[in-house]
Amino acid sequence: MAVNLQVVSQLLGASLDPRQNKQGKTNRRTGWLQSVCFGKLKLHKLSIHGPELMYSIAEIAIHQEEKKPGFSLSLLQIVASDSYPNTTRLASSLLFKNFIKRNWTDEEGNYKLPQNEVVAIKQELIGLMISVPPAIQSQLGEAISVVADSDFWERWDTLVDDLVSRLSPDDAVVNNGVLQVAHSIFKRWRPLFRSDDLFTEINHVLSRFGAPFLSLLENTDHMIEQNQGDKLALQQSFSTLNLILKLFYDLSSQDLPPIFEENLSAITSLLHKYLTYDNPILHTDDDAESGPQEFVKAGICEVLVLYVQKYEDAFGPLLGQFVSSSWNLLTTVGPEPKYDILISKALQFLTAVARIQQHAQGFNNESTLGQVVEKVILPNLSLRETDIELFEDEPIEFIRRDLEGSDSDTRRRAATDFLRQLMEQFEKLVTEVVFRYIDHYLTEYSKDPSNQWKAKDTAVYLFSSIAAKGVTTTSQGLKSVNTYVDVVDFFQKNIASELISDTGVEPILKVDAIKYLYNFRSQMTKEQWQDAFPLLVKHLGSSNYVVYTYAAIAVERILYLTNDAREPIIGKADVLPLSKDLLEHLFKLIEAESAPEKIQENEFLMRCVMRVLIVVREGVVSITDSVLAHFIKITRIISQNPSNPRFYYYHFEALGAFAAPSQPEKLENALYAPFAGVLANDVQEFMPYVFQLFAALLEANPAASLSEYYQGLIPPIIQPTLWESKGNVPALVRLLSSIIPRGASEIAKNNQIEPILGIFQNLISKKTSESYGFDLLESVIASFSPTALQSYFVPMLTIMLTRLQNSRTENFSLRFVRFYHFISAREDEGLGADFFISITEQVQANIFTNLYLNVYLPETQKLARPLDRKTAVVSLTKTLADSHAFAERYALKGWGLTCNALLKLLENPPLPVTTDDAIPDQDVDDLGFGVGFTQLNTCRKVAKDPWPEIVDAKKWVGQYLKAADGRYNGRVNRFVQERLSPEARQVLVSYMRG
Repeated sequence: MAVNLQVVSQLLGASLDPRQNKQGKTNRRTGWLQSVCFGKLKLHKLSIHGPELMYSIAEIAIHQEEKKPGFSLSLLQIVASDSYPNTTRLASSLLFKNFIKRNWTDEEGNYKLPQNEVVAIKQELIGLMISVPPAIQSQLGEAISVVADSDFWERWDTLVDDLVSRLSPDDAVVNNGVLQVAHSIFKRWRPLFRSDDLFTEINHVLSRFGAPFLSLLENTDHMIEQNQGDKLALQQSFSTLNLILKLFYDLSSQDLPPIFEENLSAITSLLHKYLTYDNPILHTDDDAESGPQEFVKAGICEVLVLYVQKYEDAFGPLLGQFVSSSWNLLTTVGPEPKYDILISKALQFLTAVARIQQHAQGFNNESTLGQVVEKVILPNLSLRETDIELFEDEPIEFIRRDLEGSDSDTRRRAATDFLRQLMEQFEKLVTEVVFRYIDHYLTEYSKDPSNQWKAKDTAVYLFSSIAAKGVTTTSQGLKSVNTYVDVVDFFQKNIASELISDTGVEPILKVDAIKYLYNFRSQMTKEQWQDAFPLLVKHLGSSNYVVYTYAAIAVERILYLTNDAREPIIGKADVLPLSKDLLEHLFKLIEAESAPEKIQENEFLMRCVMRVLIVVREGVVSITDSVLAHFIKITRIISQNPSNPRFYYYHFEALGAFAAPSQPEKLENALYAPFAGVLANDVQEFMPYVFQLFAALLEANPAASLSEYYQGLIPPIIQPTLWESKGNVPALVRLLSSIIPRGASEIAKNNQIEPILGIFQNLISKKTSESYGFDLLESVIASFSPTALQSYFVPMLTIMLTRLQNSRTENFSLRFVRFYHFISAREDEGLGADFFISITEQVQANIFTNLYLNVYLPETQKLARPLDRKTAVVSLTKTLADSHAFAERYALKGWGLTCNALLKLLENPPLPVTTDDAIPDQDVDDLGFGVGFTQLNTCRKVAKDPWPEIVDAKKWVGQYLKAADGRYNGRVNRFVQERLSPEARQVLVSYMRG
């Protein structure tokens, strides 16, 4: 059935959800069962009313429309038509982008859409993006990037010619659309590693795009010259110039294009022209709003940084004019926020210049450095009124900008980086020059602390800038410091008083003091921290938002801090007496306002909660009820509108830390209702976390029977819809694998084995999920008797062998080998090598020999995980000892080859699994929220050893084979003498005698 445009447009209108649109994405509902029974708790999905009901129904209906042929082209028709409201067109572009992300190609790169639809999309998409409003352009640009990632350039070799053909000599609007498309494709080169394929692609682009691109740059310069008094035309031309600069960076990001090198003098002449260009007509009236000139000049500085860092040999002779002009900009541009982006980029350029020894020598004298500090560093490092306003009016934004590493485009950060780079080159001289200013500002503060507190802030910031060396790590802070300063002495003499005093200290100075400890935490001894830590905890009680938040940030990092022996600086014994009051106070701060967006605004507080719970571990048991009540309350509130991924990541990590040492049955009962609510209300952002926590609670209590709650959870989680989201898969496999052992009898009784194996079949067909498919299958086989699974073994193995033959990967091969040993090692459970052989023979006669010789034996040696190697040792040993097939059918060669493989494994025997109590620190900024699965580290699954009784593998092998020799009337010893080389015979006999 064809797609009805009118129906789709109406559904798009009904599906508009401010929460989702605000996040810049569509969230296609998984469409849970409309009425799902979770044990005793019946949750009706469609018991909601009004707009929410319409939204849910519309999303489900759109999901049905997606299955019709030509759906993507229908969306583009809606996007292209002026007859639809802009909100509907935007919603259509959002849905088109996400549809393309899901449905363009499979894992093998094959198109999932019909060929005619693929061709039509490529033909229409470029022209459409050029013609639509900017908000829609950005969505279509992302879709083009997805298509380009798959198809460009070999399957879309007409794209560059198409773009070039659309460039206009006098239409800036059209040119801007073309350049936006080009940038959306070429920007993906920036972070890639060099490769022949990448350079082939870049050369393909340059051969077609390079000359027209430079002509466009020249033509844009002419357009600007011709329209000096036409504001609209100038704005459009500067937008073109800004995009040209982005593309210039894209095209230069991997190597210096020959066409650019040949024309470098002319190009840099234009770059310098617009770095120094100023036309009052382009000035903005708002001091906080950057104008076209600021963006273009900042873009030029970005290009300059790239060329200084990568192409200094070609660019070096042209560098001087840019250094002078950048210096002029830095010393003449005002303090208004609209210039922040320009100033920070100009400082980054000078930082790059100072990194090169020969260019840095221009700064190598006391007088010049004094001017640098006075005219460039201090004006951009000192607090401005706008900074104070941000501190007071938008405290969470102030914190995020101020934190190390998150403020790379602020004046303060850029000025600090420039100063540190100069210090790396001339450490002693820079220290001496800067200390004169530090002493000056400290003196000014001492004369009038109430009115000169900004001088103290500047002094502390200056000292921190020159004291720090190297990179600040998330775990340890600054590990290396300037040898000409004493950070602890400076703290004791000039900073500690701010933390000790309860009154009369400006909040910003308290923040400076806390941040100082946070940054230099590794420079203080454990004894010094015993005195300083209570001061940090005390400041959690501050009434100032920034102060108590920074205190939480510092407390969390100090609790994570360890010495070189991995011993905590502040241990459990120090924290446990404070934990109840500390947690209650943190929860009070988090819950100060009841709106979902306000509760989850401050992720730093929840991260501190998480760290306290990790440290105290089982010490939390005495306050379980109180902590649990807070978690349940917060979960219910934020699930109404998840808006801060970092907050809810820490929230669920904290829950994982809390659940680990606590009573699992109690927590199962308490958390089931809010978690089931998350699932029933389709809060997709939370689902992978909830599945992991459900699984962790089940794993903590493996001997218990499966409660009615979890029995009721099985039907919905084995429905295919939930598994469509890649982010759900790892957590769902873990959950289902933890349910199966406890609920095997109920699953068998309810005929749910087959749907579970259907999930296995789907997972194993894809490279990205093949490992999870094997995990699920191993859980099934370990939990059900061979009799219960008898009718499934042949189909399961057929699926695996087909995949092995048609789409084999290294990981699949290793998991297939591991699966063989998983079966072969369980001879005492009705499985074993002979069982596996009988199954393979039903698939195809004599296929086992080929598999064993060409897959199982060679790939076994590649197994890396200790438990996998241990399983292989058990498998091979039991094959040698107990397999009738290897004693009779494969006795001539198979027994000896198996023994040789076993001996080779034992050259590097698997070690006992050790328990590591350390929970790895997760760098949240590296997480792809909303894109894939996010592991909860506090409740990660612990690898289970199926054979804990085997401690010394060599000794066990010898004992097992010796016992088998007795059971089978000397058969093992006879084979050892007949089928092994003298060397192998000597080794194995030593094991059996040992």
